[in-house]
This record gives sequence, structure tokens and C-alpha cells, in this order.
Amino acid sequence: MGSYVHGYSEKESCRLADQAGTLTELLHGDTAYPAGSRVLEAGCGVGAQTLTLARNSPGVRFECMDISRASLDAARRMAADRQLTNVSFRQGDLYRLPYRTGCFDHVFVCFVLEHLADPVKALAGFRRVLKPGGTLTVIEGDHGSYYCHPRSDAADRVVDCLVKIQAHAGGDALIGRRLYPLLVDAGYAGVAVSPRMVYVDASRPALIDGFTRRTFTAMVAGVREQALAMGLIGERTWDKGMADLCRTTRADGTFCYTFFKGIGTRP
Repeated sequence: MGSYVHGYSEKESCRLADQAGTLTELLHGDTAYPAGSRVLEAGCGVGAQTLTLARNSPGVRFECMDISRASLDAARRMAADRQLTNVSFRQGDLYRLPYRTGCFDHVFVCFVLEHLADPVKALAGFRRVLKPGGTLTVIEGDHGSYYCHPRSDAADRVVDCLVKIQAHAGGDALIGRRLYPLLVDAGYAGVAVSPRMVYVDASRPALIDGFTRRTFTAMVAGVREQALAMGLIGERTWDKGMADLCRTTRADGTFCYTFFKGIGTRP
């Protein structure tokens, strides 16, 4: 398994919450499950996506699993604070799911595969715990889909640092473009993948703050020390790149990024 390169700090928990809140309609506008279903949220982390899942499908029972005890503690606190009554939490390994075969109607995975060294193995495990005809929903980003105006070589360099750091940790920050072949290789039928583009300009102030600043730029900023320590970039270039990312939030700036949402069915 790869490692979570963004860490488990309170600051990262806030970034995840900002990301989830900003992207709710884009990523989850069509995510809902029939009442009475049992759904596994694999790799739930601090529960940033759990809140939306539980609210979109109040008649569903969600089992939310993660390997990090600290993240699960935070998720449980969130669920208690928001009075979510249709969720439960369990610690477990994505490669060795602690569930019997065919016990879930659906599985949901968001921003998880990018951190795994063997995503096909994990996907095959999710297929095992699905009932025949059950569905898997996967959402992932692709840092190679980022672009901005004004264009900046330095900004491209700092984003590439994150891609390289994630690869060094065993993950793949470019995994969004691979969702279709990954799901097919893992044995799913009827696979369909749709791009979900975030486009930001001055006419969309909520996205400037919620996505460009608090989600993407904050995520890149979080790997500064690792990038410098690994010799991937010099301090001066790093600082210019981050300044240029922030520059895109001005009146004449634009920012664009694409997520990918894949759905497959267990035959």
C-alpha cells in the first residue's frame, strides 16, 4: 500500500472538509442509493465524503472503513456532531477487507486509489464484497489535468513535485485518466467514466476560495518540505510557483482541474 502523502494533521482535515463542501454538487449530484441498501465507503478518512453520502441517502446503511485510527476517531466525532444515524465506522485494510463475500449492495471509494500501490488488487477486493449486480463508484483526480492562466512554468513545477512525491510513496496522482482500464482489469462490467471539470474565474468567487485556494493550492503547499528535502525543486522556484498559483485567483486569472467518476457493476 502507498502512503498518504498529505499527512493526518488538523490542517489537512480542514482542507478535506473544504474540498468536500466545495465539490458536493459536481461530484455527488448524481450519487444516491436506494433505501434499504447496505453501502461500504472504503477509505473514508476523516468522513469528509461520509457527510454527503449519508445526507443524500438517508434510508441507506453506510459502513465506513479506514486504516487510520486517528482518522476514524475524527470521522466518528463528525458523525456525532452532525447527528448522522445511518453510518458506522470500522478499522481495516483495503487489501484485506474484513467482510464476507457478497455482503454489500454498493461500494463507494473517493480519492483513495491514487494512494495505493496496487489499485487493481483493491478494486478486485471491492468486487468480492459486492452482491452480484451491485455497483462500485470511484472518484479520483488527475493532477495532469490542471492548467491555469496566466500560465507559469514555476507553477507547473510545484504541481509536478506533488506528482513525483506521490509516485515515490507508491501512489499515482495521475490516476483519474486510468479509471476505465483499471475497473475493466479488475473484472467489473458496464464500466462508465465521466469527467467532472472544475473551472474557476472571477465570476465564481466561491470556487476561487473553496477550490483554488483552500483545496488545490493548499494541497500543493502541504508538500513543500518534502519537495525541498528530496531535491525536486529549489526554494526560490517553489516560492515563485506557489505565488503564481495564488496569482490565478485575481480578476484576470483562471484555473481548471478535472476529476473522473467511474461506475462499474459486479457481474
